[in-house]
Amino acid sequence: MTDAQTSSRSASPVPGRGLRFAVDTGGTFTDLIVGEPDGSVGIYKASTTPSDPAAGVLDALSIAAADAGQDLATYLGRAEIMVHGTTHAINAIVTGRTARTAFLTTKGHPDTLVFREGGRQDAFNFTVPYPEPFVPKAFTYEVNERLLRDGSPHIALDEAEVIALIGELKAAEVEAVAVCLLWSIVNPAHELAIGRLIDKHLPGVPYTLSHRINPSIREYRRAMSTCLDASLKPIMGAYMSGLEARLSNAGFDGRLLVVTSQGGVMDAAHVAGMPVHLINSGPSMGPVGARAYAPSASSDTLIVGDTGGTTFDVSLVRSGRIPRTRETWLGRPLSSHMTGMPSVDTKSIGAGGGSIAWVDSGGLLHVGPISAGAVPGPVAYGQGGTRPTVTDASIVLGFIDASFFLGGRMVLDREAAVEAIRREVAEPLDLSIEDAAAAIVGLATENMVQAIMGITVNQGIDPAQAAFVAGGGAAGINCVAIGLRLGCHTVLVPETGAVLAAAGALVSDLMAHHQAMFHTDSRAFDIDGVNAMLEDLEGRCRAFAETTGVDPSAVEIDWSTEARYPDQAWEIEVPLRAGRFGGPDDVAALVTDFHKTHREIFAVEDPASAVETVGWNATVRCKIGADRPGRIRVPDSFEALARRPVYFAGTGWTDAVVHRFEALTEADTVTGPAIVESDFTSVVIDPDITARRDAMGTLVVDLRKVEP
Repeated sequence: MTDAQTSSRSASPVPGRGLRFAVDTGGTFTDLIVGEPDGSVGIYKASTTPSDPAAGVLDALSIAAADAGQDLATYLGRAEIMVHGTTHAINAIVTGRTARTAFLTTKGHPDTLVFREGGRQDAFNFTVPYPEPFVPKAFTYEVNERLLRDGSPHIALDEAEVIALIGELKAAEVEAVAVCLLWSIVNPAHELAIGRLIDKHLPGVPYTLSHRINPSIREYRRAMSTCLDASLKPIMGAYMSGLEARLSNAGFDGRLLVVTSQGGVMDAAHVAGMPVHLINSGPSMGPVGARAYAPSASSDTLIVGDTGGTTFDVSLVRSGRIPRTRETWLGRPLSSHMTGMPSVDTKSIGAGGGSIAWVDSGGLLHVGPISAGAVPGPVAYGQGGTRPTVTDASIVLGFIDASFFLGGRMVLDREAAVEAIRREVAEPLDLSIEDAAAAIVGLATENMVQAIMGITVNQGIDPAQAAFVAGGGAAGINCVAIGLRLGCHTVLVPETGAVLAAAGALVSDLMAHHQAMFHTDSRAFDIDGVNAMLEDLEGRCRAFAETTGVDPSAVEIDWSTEARYPDQAWEIEVPLRAGRFGGPDDVAALVTDFHKTHREIFAVEDPASAVETVGWNATVRCKIGADRPGRIRVPDSFEALARRPVYFAGTGWTDAVVHRFEALTEADTVTGPAIVESDFTSVVIDPDITARRDAMGTLVVDLRKVEP
């Protein structure tokens, strides 16, 4: 076991088959949570290997095997399921390593990817250029065809012309093809014909048809999701097959599942054919894990913050549901490309434990978005880092014990962290080293708070009425400070919070999302037409469920529609009470639910107005595991942790008691100033704040008696 690798201190697992693995590959660490046959869980971490993510996965599995006293092949042979969350797809897009992709579109519409959607970050700053189209104009090809909005042909598809065009694609050595034609979502005949011709005349080259991957209105979003999916197929197909082969060679013969952007999982082979679902897979599991661990929260709204080494991801659980959005950007909103696909609504900023603190030429302190990442990491890691990070500041303040990091298996260099902060921040700002470190953590906290405000207040959510769930290895450093700043009544730190996304993956469902477009109006609602479309969606859901091998009794379908007031530009998603409309009463219920949802999001409604429905969604969920990840197995005894001085802004150095997270019981109450520490996280309890553990093992921090 190397210095950068560690495991939970659990007792030896019960022998026998039935292990369930969930792996989340992050920017600094690869997290592994293992579900044991007796219902307990173990946590393991290994350094991420950016150049070879699969190596980090195998490293984490090797640590778990050693902890079980078994060789890797024997240990993997006991496994039933492995759920893998990966950033490989988004990394390929960001680094420009996607396939050489051709974009085929209706003649007269070659600029769909150029025009994008309107809007700027700064409406009056015209010096900031828009990004180049995702597929260059040189690889955009026009197809002489046209369907009308009712699906009737206006210009027939000339297959001989398409065959000639495919010859151009072959000459250009394209590696993937994206096909997005006007109104194919109403009549896919022309796209299907092009697909058959590609199969015949360009065999072996993957392609994506827009009506299959994203049958929704708005050409830019549909075209983008089609191009993204096609461009990722070669690299993700190779990654998935390579990962499966390496796991198989290591001894794993169970079922490999992959986390999707919708907050569920799919079989690896299935998702390799639809890789656009993987773009935002990492953050999607945070709210799933939070919902599983927070049943005792005194609020039906959870704000979920997942603090890793590189980013801070914030998401929501609202009335038990995890909100989704179609406005998912691949960078800054309005200044990058949009995926166009429904995904868990998350907001990510460059504020994690590895975020670098720096002072600009004007004397202004910044934290992030640049991160030290896994290589070289924070200065205190002793792996070549020279610029101070949030982790370094936390070590200087006493929030993190340099001798107990990762349970003492990785000793940190506190003096190196002190020197880096002195040189890079304290002296330029004429501050003491402690105040400089506190300023770094304080600014990181404020950045996180602003990210949370953007996803809560903008959706009509008052943070004061919500509980904040802290996930990620670095979450405990400032989760109480974030809760106080937001005015939340409670902060929840699950016992597996350091691997919250992996914990969510362990309890996630096999899931597939199907959608269709059907426009109707509450003033003349086409019940028969809607029901026929819903029946088709249900058929697709049932067909997916049959391929999973899951008992039909464990299959559920969630229904929703995308609706708007007449003449509104955008729709909102409204859950449906049932999968069919029986009559006018069901239509009236939909209208009522739309008004209520509109008021919750925008704080206004128009009860006298009609409602238009545009898109319809069916999400099939196949239960394959328990509703709860399980409790960490607690060793019989712990070494006591010594009190240590901790620096709080405004209070100064304070002698703080240090509690072992695992040793706390439901009868114990922690009163700050204190530190609650485990092998994987360090939770800072501010002065006069109290905390306790609930029946799920979650640390519940009560903020209601403290003024924000």
